[in-house]
Amino acid sequence: MAIDAIGIVADPAANLPRNAIVSQEAFLKILLTQLQFQDPMKPMDNQEFLAQLAQFSSIEINRQQSEKIDSLLSIQATNQAIALVGKQVELRGAQAGTVGSVSAVSFSTGEARLTVTTPTATFVDVKLSDIALVR
Repeated sequence: MAIDAIGIVADPAANLPRNAIVSQEAFLKILLTQLQFQDPMKPMDNQEFLAQLAQFSSIEINRQQSEKIDSLLSIQATNQAIALVGKQVELRGAQAGTVGSVSAVSFSTGEARLTVTTPTATFVDVKLSDIALVR
């Protein structure tokens, strides 16, 4: 999940495909298949088996921590967006150099989108990453 933040330019290459993650079910299927087709004369070493289970547990814990960090980052982005209401901001991108006041925040897409009002125009659906400077 990509999180928007002020001054951060999103890197689409940083997102991993969903199928790159091995689920707990897939791991257990692999493990059962490994046990099923092992050589009866050379059974799987107990230490190796426990090491694989410990490795998977560690991966699962890391995945859960990553999800929690994503949630915290999302909350932080929401707080950042709400704190901008009434502040003067400078935009980047197509509206580079434009200075306006944040008049509203919406969350219809699940991410914070700002409405920036200038004396001549109103920009809707401005991402946090489109903010270059807060004045």
